[in-house]
Order: sequence, then structure tokens, then C-alpha cells
Amino acid sequence: MTVPSLLAVFAHPDDESLSAGGVLARHATVGARTAVVTATWAADTTRATELTQALQILGAGRPRMLGYADARVPQSAPGKARFCDAPIDETVRELVAHLREFRPEIVITHDAYGGLTGHPDHVHTHRVTMLAFQAAGLERLYPEAGAPWQPSALYLATHPHSAVRVWGAYLAATGKALHSVPDDRVAAAVDVGPWLEQKVAAVLAHRTEVERGAAPGLIAGLRASDREQLLSTEWYIRHGSVPAGAPWTELPA
Repeated sequence: MTVPSLLAVFAHPDDESLSAGGVLARHATVGARTAVVTATWAADTTRATELTQALQILGAGRPRMLGYADARVPQSAPGKARFCDAPIDETVRELVAHLREFRPEIVITHDAYGGLTGHPDHVHTHRVTMLAFQAAGLERLYPEAGAPWQPSALYLATHPHSAVRVWGAYLAATGKALHSVPDDRVAAAVDVGPWLEQKVAAVLAHRTEVERGAAPGLIAGLRASDREQLLSTEWYIRHGSVPAGAPWTELPA
């Protein structure tokens, strides 16, 4: 079976490992081209170094960083605008250039809620990726960004209500609302158990977030059985379609 090439677009270093680390590792293992675009944090920061290590573990190549500031961490990119505040035409053009250069068959990004946490950078990354996905194939949009290329499919990393019942047991102490979708919106429920070791190693490579007690820190403190329960499945909405029947077990182009 030929596995399609895949470009993931996420807001922060560590989002790629948490949300799609298993799918990235799975595709890379069978020889598919994979890459990750990260919207925030400058390339000369510790978080960028950690991202480099995580992508090496996942087989996803070099970091592709847009270099904007995290909405909540101004020092993430000194002198740069917050990603949420940057002109939308500018950010879409930059992402279109990556799509046209890498030429993926599949694109993955955050869902419209911005994942479980609803972080504003996640939500904005979703919006920018949706626009760039449509623009990349149109030759009269951003001609300076390269020759047109239209990816075949766009998948949105998400969590169904049924999964949040499990996650909620671990995240209840944070007091944050968790954003999930009805189970029948999920088009692909991917078993990434065979690549769980790589996924966990990539998550833990983000040592700054481990030490800060963010999601990688939570995972670092779990038993292996709990990690398996939380991380061995990844869920995706396929943009533009509502699935019928049982969910798929892979990401078709």
C-alpha cells in the first residue's frame, strides 16, 4: 500500500507530537514524506531546539517555523507580531509557500475548536490552514509563493466526546473546559499503538513543557498503561465530508 505524503500544520512546538505524533511516525516508517509547519516561536529558542529533536524522533524532517509570537508568551519571538495579530494575508501566503514547496497529498491541522484546550493560537492556525489549503491550488493567488499545488485531503485533529471522558479524568484538576466533537463527526480513528513509543519520546523531547507542567509534563508523570490509554488513538475530522458508518482506520488521500 502506498501511504500518502503528509504535511502537519500546528500552532506550537509540542502540538505536532501530542496531536499527530503517531500518524507522522506511521507515515514516515513506511517511507512516506512527512513534514511539520509550526506557526509560533522563533528558530533561535530552546523550544525550537526541542522541536528539532521531536521531529527527528518522528521522522518528520527539519522544522518549518513561521516564527510568530505565541499569543501568551511575547518572548517566544522578540520583535515579531503575535500570530493571532499578524495580517491574515501574510500568514496565508507564507503557509501556501510551504504547501507548494513540499507538495503534500494530505494536510493535518487543529480542528475549529483548537483542540481540547481551545488555545487561541490553535484556533487561528486552523483558520489560516483552511484558507491556505484552498489557495494553494489556485494559480492566481500568491503567484510569488510557487507553482500551484492542491493537496487531496485536509484532516483536523480532534477528540470525540467518548475520548474526553477518559482525558477528563486526568485534566479535571486544571479546571479548564475541554472541547470535543460528537463521535459521528470523526472520520478517522487511527490506532497508533505500534508507534506509541516514538510518539511519547517526541512528546517528552519538549522538555520545557515537561518542566512547566503542561501536557507533556502530565504525560511524563503517567504510568505506561495510562499513556497507552490516552495516546494510542488519534482522531481526525475530514474536512468537507461527514462520514457514514464505522470510522476509517487510516488517513486516505
